[in-house]
Amino acid sequence: MALVNEHFLKLPNNYLFADIAKKVNAFKVTHPKADVISLGIGDVTQPLCPAVIEAMHKAVDEMGTAEGFRGYGPELGYEFLREAILKNDFLPRGIHLDIDEIFINDGAKSDTGNIQELIRWDNSIGVTDPIYPVYIDSNVMIGRAGVLNDGRWSNVIYMPCTAENGFIPSIPEDCHVDVIYLCYPNNPTGTVISKQELRRWVNYALKNDTLIFYDAAYQAYITDPDIPRSIYEIRGARKCAIEFHSYSKTAGFTGVRCGYTIVPKDLTAATLDGKRIPLNPLWNRRQSTKFNGTNYISQRAAEAIYTPDGRQQVQQTIDYYMQNAHQMLDTLRRLGYECYGGENAPYIWMRTPDTSSSWQFFEQLLYGANVVCTPGVGFGPSGEGYVRFTAFGSHEHTEEALDRIEKWSK
Repeated sequence: MALVNEHFLKLPNNYLFADIAKKVNAFKVTHPKADVISLGIGDVTQPLCPAVIEAMHKAVDEMGTAEGFRGYGPELGYEFLREAILKNDFLPRGIHLDIDEIFINDGAKSDTGNIQELIRWDNSIGVTDPIYPVYIDSNVMIGRAGVLNDGRWSNVIYMPCTAENGFIPSIPEDCHVDVIYLCYPNNPTGTVISKQELRRWVNYALKNDTLIFYDAAYQAYITDPDIPRSIYEIRGARKCAIEFHSYSKTAGFTGVRCGYTIVPKDLTAATLDGKRIPLNPLWNRRQSTKFNGTNYISQRAAEAIYTPDGRQQVQQTIDYYMQNAHQMLDTLRRLGYECYGGENAPYIWMRTPDTSSSWQFFEQLLYGANVVCTPGVGFGPSGEGYVRFTAFGSHEHTEEALDRIEKWSK
């Protein structure tokens, strides 16, 4: 008899964004003439930049010749892309990595979900709350999260990030945490972490033999020069942290699929008998077994981002989305809403008015203004009473949505 992995049965019936899509589709069925604008799901809308398109066309042409054809690629990724990452994303910040510490993937979601395979099922995990759902759901699937009760998993240590504490999570001094998930700039709150605060987390991890999974998928949106773009800007982080990067929101690769993960060779974890095991070769072994590598065309496209033209064009796209974010922030605050983020990240985190719950406000906005947001409670218990707006729409749709919200608010 084949037995099911019953940990999957503990998961909520639907992924957050599937629930949103279900509710929006139900609204469209009953309101077929309504023109719904989504400021909810964080998919990008602007086309790939010319440098990327040119690189992809060239790669496709190569694949059409006997000399240029590529079959299975290296699981870690092609050296041309890993070299470009070293020279552009890290060396300018004084960060020195080995090329074998960079693992090209098909987007940060895959690796942030799969990385937990490197650690025992009975490790404790701590998460900033609210949090990107994949972090917890992937731990539920392996049996690490415990059971769900009133929106909280019994074996997860929650570190609230709310307006009341300035969205700065408190280090869990009263208990030991084996693994901590951090995401900055933060999804969903759009807030950032200072070097001083990030140094406190690294020092905690080094002192307590804690592993940090650091999601830097939105680092390209940081405009404040004092905000760290990588945890490796902090001394000692190579010994305690794995970092995740994505081209999805940076260069519009949500449909192209490419990103990378850094697993330093200095990073180790313990066995039950106290031996220290390097995690870099374990992740290499895992990827070689379960991952066939990111396709050649996508990697050539990613390489093009680092050319002079590519860098300029990608920055123009980022500026485009941040213009939306600034407009959203200004308008919503002018209307009297309490908002955060939107300055170093493409997300606006807004407190719901009149003690409305996250889902109540979601439905009020959908039915009243035909605009979609994301209920904050879907990101964790501390997200209740908030909603998230994304800046990834077009200027026209963003402006129209804000006009509708203003009329509806009045």
